[in-house]
Amino acid sequence: MRITDETGKLFYVGGVVRDELLGRESFDVDIVFEGNAIEHCSKFGEVVRVNPDFGTVRVNVEGVEIDFASTRSETYPRAGHLPVVDKIGCSLKEDVLRRDFTVNALAKSVKTGEIVDYSGGLNDIRAGLLRVLHDGSFIDDPTRIIRALKFSVRFGFVLEENTRRLQEEYLANINYDTCYKRIKKEIMETFNLNSQEAFERFYDEGIYKLVSPVAIERPEVNVPEIVAAVGVQVPWMVYVGGMDLSRLELTKQEQRVLNDFETLKNTPLDDDFEIYKAFDGTAPETLALYAVWAERRPVERYLQIKDIKISITGDDLLSLGIKPSKQYAEIFDAVLKEKLKNPLMSKDEEVRFLLTL
Repeated sequence: MRITDETGKLFYVGGVVRDELLGRESFDVDIVFEGNAIEHCSKFGEVVRVNPDFGTVRVNVEGVEIDFASTRSETYPRAGHLPVVDKIGCSLKEDVLRRDFTVNALAKSVKTGEIVDYSGGLNDIRAGLLRVLHDGSFIDDPTRIIRALKFSVRFGFVLEENTRRLQEEYLANINYDTCYKRIKKEIMETFNLNSQEAFERFYDEGIYKLVSPVAIERPEVNVPEIVAAVGVQVPWMVYVGGMDLSRLELTKQEQRVLNDFETLKNTPLDDDFEIYKAFDGTAPETLALYAVWAERRPVERYLQIKDIKISITGDDLLSLGIKPSKQYAEIFDAVLKEKLKNPLMSKDEEVRFLLTL
């Protein structure tokens, strides 16, 4: 698939340019047209979708769907909330300077391959620095603080001195009237990287206060190690589930994970039977949450005993003349408790044991 441009007004922008300069593969390709992309880029193939409010068009180019955006300028009528589009078809410079960091404000001409740098992003990439484009950047969009953490972890960048100062100032005076949908998105992307560094810095630098003003003491645990041991596939909640997430819009499943975690914190876990019964059937995310934010030992013990199962069934109890009743559950629990002491019990030994009850 190849896009040609004779106008000199079509540019790759943002992450795709940054990643190329860093020698990394980029999965998101952002292309802007300096002008009206809907009018100009629709000719590249079959138009799939058009969004006139943002001047974007999705086009099927040789079997690949590509999003083209018009250059646009934006303002923030309410700090911390979504911006509004001021002008579609503005200059390329106006478009790139509305972005988060200089390393993401680079453009590359589709026609010539020339890098266009209005903010010093090339030098910052060479120096490994994250620098905001203006002093009000975090006030406009505090999610940029979490994005900075994400980029720092992914690329080894550090905050430029003034950017760090601006971050500290904002975290000392947070505006909680903000867009938590965007904050949740950035938290998910950051912690699905499964990074211990991100975990430690999120709490040690006070970034967690964007979500909750309540002071949080970071537990001294290796979170990626726990995530791997428990088998969590999407780990972001394990990293942040120990604090108040009521400002975030959680799905029913996410809320269930938190509710189960709260229940477990008030559940006795003094022996193998209590541990087994408490954790059996629990979501991996909840297990990992407990290990990180409550106590690791019971979860480690559960992982050692979780595959122990009793062999007797309700049919076996019927054959022994025991009629179905709530007594079945009591018998199964008694046999399980014994088998946890002696995991090598055979089915015949289970039957002989239950006959002693």
